[in-house]
Amino acid sequence: MAENPAYPVGLRLTGRKVVVLGGGQVAQRRLPALIAAGADTVLVSPEATPSVEAMADAGELTWHKRPYEEGDLADAWYALIATGDKEANTRASAEAERHRVWCVRSDDADAATAWTPATGHSEGVTIAVLTTDARGRDPRHTAAIRDAVVEGLRDGTLVAPHHRTRIPGVALVGGGPGDPDLITVRGRRLLAEADVVIADRLGPRDLLAELPPHVEVIDAAKIPYGRFMAQEAINNALIEHAKQGKSVVRLKGGDPYVFGRGMEELQALAEAGIPCTVVPGISSSISVPGAAGIPVTHRGVAHEFTVVSGHVAPDDERSLVDWPSLAKLTGTLVILMGVDKIGKIAETLVAHGKSPDTPVALVQEGTTAAQRRVDATLATAAEAVLAHEVKPPAVIVIGEVVTVGPNPSA
Repeated sequence: MAENPAYPVGLRLTGRKVVVLGGGQVAQRRLPALIAAGADTVLVSPEATPSVEAMADAGELTWHKRPYEEGDLADAWYALIATGDKEANTRASAEAERHRVWCVRSDDADAATAWTPATGHSEGVTIAVLTTDARGRDPRHTAAIRDAVVEGLRDGTLVAPHHRTRIPGVALVGGGPGDPDLITVRGRRLLAEADVVIADRLGPRDLLAELPPHVEVIDAAKIPYGRFMAQEAINNALIEHAKQGKSVVRLKGGDPYVFGRGMEELQALAEAGIPCTVVPGISSSISVPGAAGIPVTHRGVAHEFTVVSGHVAPDDERSLVDWPSLAKLTGTLVILMGVDKIGKIAETLVAHGKSPDTPVALVQEGTTAAQRRVDATLATAAEAVLAHEVKPPAVIVIGEVVTVGPNPSA
C-alpha cells in the first residue's frame, strides 16, 4: 500500500447503507455517530453489548444476529469491520474492495481503505484529526490533539473569529463563584467572542485579562449613573452597545437569576427588541460551601437547603423573607449578602426557636485563592464577624452540615 497521507473527507451518510460487522466495544463507540449522521445502519453480529442491543431494540439500527456472510456489503456505502474473527475480517475487507466500499478495520488499519479520525464537536463545528501516514499511526496522540483543539474552542483559549456577519445581541453569562475555571464552557466561549463585556465586581476577574485587546471591558460599578438608578444605567448600557451591532456579554457572579437581577436586564432588552441569551452559572450558594468542605445536604443530617438573601435585615420593612418560618426548618440555611446583617439574622432565628448553639460557617471569597472559613454558632456569629474581620463577598451556612466534614475548623 502506498505510504501517502490519507485524504480527509466528510461523508454524508443520510439514508445511505452502512454495514457494521461485530457488536462489541468498537461498534458501541462508533455506532452513535453513524446513527446521528442519519445512516441506514445494519449490524451483522451473533452477539452485541447491552448498549448496542439497546440501540437495536430502539429501532436505531437493523441487527442480523449471525456471523458475516459473503454479500453482506452489497449496496453499502461504508463499512466498519470489527469482529474478533480475523479470517472473517479479511474476507469482508476483500468484499468491500470488490464493491468499492470504503472500509475501516479495527484489527488491521494498514489493510483498510479508510481510517476513522479522532473527532469532536464545538458549536456546529466538527474537528477531525488523522495521523498523516500509516507508519506513525498513534491513536492516543491524535485523540490528544483533538481534545486540545475542542477544549480550546469551548473555553475560549483558542479563538476562531467568525468572518460572516454575526447577529448582535446580549448574553447574560453567569460567571460562577469566583474561580475562573468554574465558569461554564459556553460562558467562556461567548466571552472570547464578545466585542463588549460589562462585568460585575463579583464576576471572575481573571478571565477579563485573557480577553483580546479589541474587547471593550466596562466595569458595571463605574458606569456613570447620572439621573438613572444603577440598574437602569446598566440596562441602558447593554441596549446602547447592542444597538451598535456589537456582541455584548453581561458577566455576572454566580448565576444570573440567583439574586443577580438577570430577569430585570432580560426584560429591558426584550422591550428594546434586542435578542438575549441566558447562560446559567454555578451559584455560590452551593459551590462555596462545597469548596469549604460543607455539603448543603447530607444523608441523615439535612434533607433540604434554603437559599436566602440577607441584604436587608429581618426587621426591615422591605424584607420579603419569612424568617420565623425559616427558624422552624431542620435543614440547611444558606445566606448570601448577609455579612453585615448576621447579628440581626441570628437574633431573629433564635427568637423564633432556633437553638443558639446551631453551627454557623462564614466562607469569605469562596473558591478563590483568598478563600477563608470562620466557624461560629448563632450565638457567636456576629462577634466572629467582627473578631475575624469577615468582609463581603461571603456565604453564610447555618445548620448541622457545618460540622459534617472531617475538619470543620480548617
